[in-house]
Amino acid sequence: MLALRKIIVTQFKNYNLQAFSFNKKVVGICGPNGLGKTNLLDAIYYCCFTKSYFSVSDSLNVRFNENGFRIESEFSFNDNLHQVVCINRLDSKKEFYHDEVLYEKLSKHIGLYPAVMIAPDDIAIINGGSEGRRKYIDTMLCVMDSDYLQNLMVYNKVLQQRNSLLKSMSAGHNNDFALLDVLDGQLLQPANYIFSKRKSFTETLLPMITKFYQKISGSNDAVSIQYESSLNKDSFEKILSGNRQKDIIMQRTMFGIHRDELCFNLDNGGFKSLASQGQKKSLLFALKLAEYQCIKINKGFSPLLLLDDVFEKLDENRMANLLRWVCTENDGQVFITDTHQKRLSAALEQLSIEWEIISL
Repeated sequence: MLALRKIIVTQFKNYNLQAFSFNKKVVGICGPNGLGKTNLLDAIYYCCFTKSYFSVSDSLNVRFNENGFRIESEFSFNDNLHQVVCINRLDSKKEFYHDEVLYEKLSKHIGLYPAVMIAPDDIAIINGGSEGRRKYIDTMLCVMDSDYLQNLMVYNKVLQQRNSLLKSMSAGHNNDFALLDVLDGQLLQPANYIFSKRKSFTETLLPMITKFYQKISGSNDAVSIQYESSLNKDSFEKILSGNRQKDIIMQRTMFGIHRDELCFNLDNGGFKSLASQGQKKSLLFALKLAEYQCIKINKGFSPLLLLDDVFEKLDENRMANLLRWVCTENDGQVFITDTHQKRLSAALEQLSIEWEIISL
C-alpha cells in the first residue's frame, strides 16, 4: 500500500514553514478559505509529479518575497519508508531527490508515487477545449508507461520545431522543404506509438467511465464517449504530406495526435450542451475515478486520491455515493479538503473507516 506519512513545506505558496503528519487512511483537511488547504494538496501532488497541479510556472509556487521553496515528504510503500525532496531555487535548476539520490531527469520520478487530483476547475475537462481532455488521457498513460512519456516529449518538441518552420515558410523567409521532410519523419514514430497506446487504452477506459457515471449519478442516463483521431482514418505520413500546403498557409500543423479528442454524448447529442450541472459533475468524477482505477490496475496498488472542495460540487446523494466508493471500497489513502469540519466529520462517521481531521 502507498501512503504519505509526512510532508514539510517551506516557502511554498502561502506556507512559510510547516510540517504535517498523516496517520490514517482518510485525511480531512479543514479550515476557512485562504489558509492553504488546496496548497497543501498541491504540495503533495508536487512530490508525486515534480510539478504543481495548478501553476504552470514555478514562480507562482514561491511564497511572496522569497526566492525559492522546498518540499520534503516521506512515503510508505510496502512497509518501507522513502524520502522525496524538492529544492527549487528560481535562479537555478530545480533539484529533485529520491532517498537522497538526485534525479538527472525529472521524468524518471513520474509513476513512482502516483496520485489523482480532483479540483473544482477540472470541470473544464467537460466544458473546455480538447486540450484538457488530451491532458487527461496523457497524464494517466505517462504514469503507467514511461515509454509513452518519452514519446510524448519527443513529439511535442518536434511539433514545436515544425510549427516554427511552417510559420517561417508562410512568411517567405525559409523554404527549406528538406528540413520539413526531416521533421515529418521524426514525428512519425512517436505519433504512431502515442496513437496506438491511446486507442487501445481508451477501449478499456471508456466503458469504465460509463460505469462510474452510473454509480455516482444513480441513474441510467444514455451517456456515450468516443475517442476521435485523424489517425483513425489514415496514416500519419499521408496526413502530413496531404496537408502540407494547408499547414504552411495556417502556419501550424493542423492534423495529428495533438488534435485528438474525447467526445462526450448524452442521448445522441452533445453532452456539453445537453447535460445539467449535476450530470456534468457526475461525469467529471467518473472520469477521475476511472483514472484512479486504471492506475491501480496497472500499478498493482492504489494511487493517492486528492479531493479538493468536493462537497461544494455535489449534492448529498452524489456525495454519499462518491465517499462510499473512495473511502470504503478502496484501500488507498484519501485526502479531502472542506471548509466545514462538522460536515466532513459527519459524512466520515457514517463510514466504517479510519480517519483523521487536520485543522488549519
